[in-house]
Amino acid sequence: MIAPEYCRTMARYNQWINDRLYTVCAELPDAERRRDRGAFFGSMHRTLNHLLWGDRAWLARLTARPYAEAAFGADLIDDFATLRSERAITDGALLEWAGTVTAAQLASPLTYRSSVDGRTRRLSIGVAAVHMFNHGTHHRGQLTTLLKQAGVDPGPTDLPWVPGLVEIVG
Repeated sequence: MIAPEYCRTMARYNQWINDRLYTVCAELPDAERRRDRGAFFGSMHRTLNHLLWGDRAWLARLTARPYAEAAFGADLIDDFATLRSERAITDGALLEWAGTVTAAQLASPLTYRSSVDGRTRRLSIGVAAVHMFNHGTHHRGQLTTLLKQAGVDPGPTDLPWVPGLVEIVG
């Protein structure tokens, strides 16, 4: 379904956009980051927590490591500086995984128990990887809406803006 290069590209994008959004969020007062704006997870802070939780949960599945944090992770880490630091660590781990994953691994099956409905599911590691990166993009889209509601422009967030990924020819 996908090649290892897709995982490497998306892991680079993931790290770049997460760093960019954390930098923007750091400029806001803590009360603004925590303000319930009616989003799925309420606030920017809780959305950032969910993004971290989701990446850690899927990365654990992809690497066959245990992960036992509470479902959905909206309250995973309370302190913003710690949350930002843990995000950077997790982005590094995603880059490491993407740098070593093979086509054969992506084609192999993954069986896991869903934290959403408790059912056991099986899919390819490739589909799981696509989902992990798509999940992050989805919730970062919610986060950029929350930032805009707070009067902050997050700037370009699309893949072609990742430094070094696209050649500017004109």
